[in-house]
Amino acid sequence: MANATALPAARPAQSAPKRRVSPAKRKQYRAAYLFLLPFFIVFITMLVIPLVYAGYLSLFESKLIGGDVFAGLANYVRALTDSQFLASLGRVALFFVVQVPIMLGLSLFFALALDTARARGSKGIRLLIFMPYAVPAVVATLMWGYLYGPDFGPIAQMARAIGFGTPDFLSPENILGSMMNIVTWEFVGYNMIIMYAALRSIPGELYEAAEIDGAGQFRLAWSVKIPAIRPAILLTVIFSVIGTFQLFAEPSLLNSIAPDAITNSFTPNYYAYNLAFINQELNYAAAIAFLLGLVIAVLSYFVQLGTERSARRERRGLA
Repeated sequence: MANATALPAARPAQSAPKRRVSPAKRKQYRAAYLFLLPFFIVFITMLVIPLVYAGYLSLFESKLIGGDVFAGLANYVRALTDSQFLASLGRVALFFVVQVPIMLGLSLFFALALDTARARGSKGIRLLIFMPYAVPAVVATLMWGYLYGPDFGPIAQMARAIGFGTPDFLSPENILGSMMNIVTWEFVGYNMIIMYAALRSIPGELYEAAEIDGAGQFRLAWSVKIPAIRPAILLTVIFSVIGTFQLFAEPSLLNSIAPDAITNSFTPNYYAYNLAFINQELNYAAAIAFLLGLVIAVLSYFVQLGTERSARRERRGLA
């Protein structure tokens, strides 16, 4: 009979030794948290708490008899059937479809033009293009409102002198296009700077390889520069989505100049402001604001998702 060899007893698993944090590291961590603490205090008090409170208000209705009454999602259902709110969403959606491609196209063109080695005086030109962004939106809107004036505006006076009649840029038919021009004038330089900074970070070896292959300036821009700065372009698109659906300064100031063209519900943000501070419907205004934030989040997500899918398709094609 064969002798059975005894198996060695299994040793208990030893836990990995814990890393001890040195006193110097602990001091660094404490210092880092102390530097971050003011930001978190401001972030929580100025953003998180107001958002939570607005969400709480949106679930109530204020009635003459009984005061604030819990209404659940009634304010959100009302907003989804509110013709004024839906019309304002459609208006800013049209604004986004028309204005944003023009604005970002001009920004990309200027960024590519200034990035070429042949561009002379690029620093001065870059400053001139960026300068309108430094003008506050209130000042820019008032300035363009003066230029648009049908009675005293220089554009109308010049048109009358030439014999083209009196164009009314502040009419209900033209006011949206006039606002597009104001916003484009303000933000072309801002988006151009983002794209230009991304272009300057592209390694020079890519340009040299493309030039050795015989690529011209147009081919270099289309096949090398634009794909390389796609994250920057995506960033400007997301910023444009947020800015478009939060239009407030332009319609609120143009309302005093062209009250027949700018209604109290011209844009969703302006509509929520009038509901809260003019009509005293704080609960319904809070629901409008939350729905607007949801629309912005969904659109931004789909823009990012579409960009990622197109990038994957290009990688597969190259592979």
